[in-house]
Amino acid sequence: MITPHGGRLINRILSGKERAHWEDRLRGHLPTIALDKFQLSELDNIASGLYSPLTGFMNEESYNNVLDSMRLPNGVVWPIPIVLPVEDDIAISLHAGDTVALTDENNTAYAIMDVESAFTRNRDREAQAVYGTTDDSHPGVARMRSEPKTLIGGEIHLLKRVSVGNASKYHLDPQRARQAFEERGWKTIVAFQTRNPIHRAHEYLQKCALEMVDGLFINPLVGQTKEGDIPASVRMDCYHAVIDNYFPDERVMLATFPAPMRYAGPREAIFHAICRKNYGCTHIIIGRDHAGVGNYYGTYEAQAIFDKFTVDEIGIVPLKFEHAFYCKKCGQMATSKTCPHERDDHVFLSGTKVREMLTEGKQIPPEFTRPEVSAILQSWASYSK
Repeated sequence: MITPHGGRLINRILSGKERAHWEDRLRGHLPTIALDKFQLSELDNIASGLYSPLTGFMNEESYNNVLDSMRLPNGVVWPIPIVLPVEDDIAISLHAGDTVALTDENNTAYAIMDVESAFTRNRDREAQAVYGTTDDSHPGVARMRSEPKTLIGGEIHLLKRVSVGNASKYHLDPQRARQAFEERGWKTIVAFQTRNPIHRAHEYLQKCALEMVDGLFINPLVGQTKEGDIPASVRMDCYHAVIDNYFPDERVMLATFPAPMRYAGPREAIFHAICRKNYGCTHIIIGRDHAGVGNYYGTYEAQAIFDKFTVDEIGIVPLKFEHAFYCKKCGQMATSKTCPHERDDHVFLSGTKVREMLTEGKQIPPEFTRPEVSAILQSWASYSK
């Protein structure tokens, strides 16, 4: 089984006497910080080991290193700042060495945090480094600018798991995913990241990759996404429709990815790869405009960023695919590497086009998606109007 990023799978979930000790500390009326849904998701992902080797929210040194070099202070590759913003009036009362309780907005305690540092983020610098733009229209930049400027960092100790709602039956912590792969006898596993229903181009890439490895891990993101994205419950029905009708059961596993979507393009592609490595995957499909939004990133920029690091530094192999399309003359899916025909013969597929068709009340043609998926999406679109 592939080694987790940084060398070991982190587990910050308290149990037994250790949990009882921290619960006693809570009764001593610790200062509290309320987290929103986005931050609670980050908290649980740190604790479960999905964000290994992180053991807490980033302190100032880690934050600056990640922005400047996409590395943690110890040299391990890490592309995205995982931070905890707090209001100034809270931060001013905190000092290195303090202990605080992390709660939800209803004051339910989820974790304890050992404060290491409080510092001010430079929003323009962070936006440019992570998202490649300072444009407020970018959803990741917009969210970052809506947050407080002060950040606090430090290790966390999780007391209570964060609910993943309706996706709970599909939720696997990294340790459990690794066990499931071993139980199936898979040694090589390819991950597929998506926030859209699977269309024919996705299926083509998945099956090409599945020819090379033991198993396919379809790992749709169910964390926070932008307005207009198709709901997770609808997408899950679509994934089942494709898996049940067009894939061998013993070669595919479906589980959710509980991280929020950042739309950070190239940097998020590295982040997605590292997280899937922590699940135990050896490969990840990186296609056209991975984790992109709008026209902020080049078509294959998310593939090119992997060339900045050695395979040993990332530890998971990116499978880089060209933009797939349906060719009318070939009568099948293809890419520019395999099809000699003119562009007029090509039907290009994308989640954006599918959403546009649904919004306009148009039928989704079979060249775009399987009829079983089309029926699910048409039903949802009709109901949601």
